[in-house]
Amino acid sequence: MSPMAMILCLFIIFSPLQRSFSHNDPCDDPEILRNPQDLRSDQITVMINGYSEHRIPLLRSIAAAYSGCLVVSAVLVLWGNPSTPRHVIRRLSRDLTSASIGPASISVIPQSSTSLNARFLPRRAIRTRAVLVCDDDVEVDLRSVDFAFKIWASNPERLIGLFARSHDIDLSGKEWIYTVHPDRYSIVLTKFMILSTKFLFKYSCGGGGEPIAKMRRVVDEMRNCEDILMNFVVADETNAGPILVGAERARDYGDSRNEGEREEEVREVGLSRRRGEHRKRRGECMMEFHRILGRMPLRYSYGKVVNSVGEQGLCKKGGKLVFCDESVGE
Repeated sequence: MSPMAMILCLFIIFSPLQRSFSHNDPCDDPEILRNPQDLRSDQITVMINGYSEHRIPLLRSIAAAYSGCLVVSAVLVLWGNPSTPRHVIRRLSRDLTSASIGPASISVIPQSSTSLNARFLPRRAIRTRAVLVCDDDVEVDLRSVDFAFKIWASNPERLIGLFARSHDIDLSGKEWIYTVHPDRYSIVLTKFMILSTKFLFKYSCGGGGEPIAKMRRVVDEMRNCEDILMNFVVADETNAGPILVGAERARDYGDSRNEGEREEEVREVGLSRRRGEHRKRRGECMMEFHRILGRMPLRYSYGKVVNSVGEQGLCKKGGKLVFCDESVGE
């Protein structure tokens, strides 16, 4: 057989296999690359990041609550721990399917790696123009979910969140740092982040070219900062900061300021429990992102959008000081 014939033969043998592999890449999957006009604008897809078996009871409760929200189309649990036994995943899937309390379905999507970049992969199950990316240890009341989605609908190019942080410059060390400012912010966290589905493609599928691919590698190397990178991606395209929304009730079980056995167990598996080291590493991420991109796209935002201004005055009721709205009728 001639060399050319051998090459042709190998091409015929392996090309079907190569085509099947290409469909494993969500960026090449025609089922995912839908026309935005075909996506629902009146609902949102929730993507909850899951990893630890210790958090499964809390995850079950949070996923079930989201399924009962009328603006939620589907709840996707992205299980990011490939070492979890299959029988645990199957049981989790059965439990979550039966836990749904509303029209939204709950499904488990096992990840093939621990990469945090997988949080932002486009997926076939997403049939909405917006997604809510959130953690498995943050519980938000449904009225606030609905309100945050309405704010996104009025600002579809912006990131919407409940938890804000900021970038700043350390003039002495001439380096970017990750911090909290009382009067401004430039980053919203994936504890609760609403964004346009199109930014999943921009982050994951090469829409930003080689710089974003390099920055995704930084996320994998640091095992951190995927949320900061998404803030970079969106701010670089829109030249605008995120929007912080107030919630009536947002319980963060992973916050180190919590007390109690359940919260302690949840915190022990969290990335941010080593607060000093965590902030330092996230500052290092920003330094690398800035170096690769060649500019700092993050923009400051100011203020918080709230559902109701309400009465700010305090009145006495039942021997306690409460907002005067609550004392009506006495």
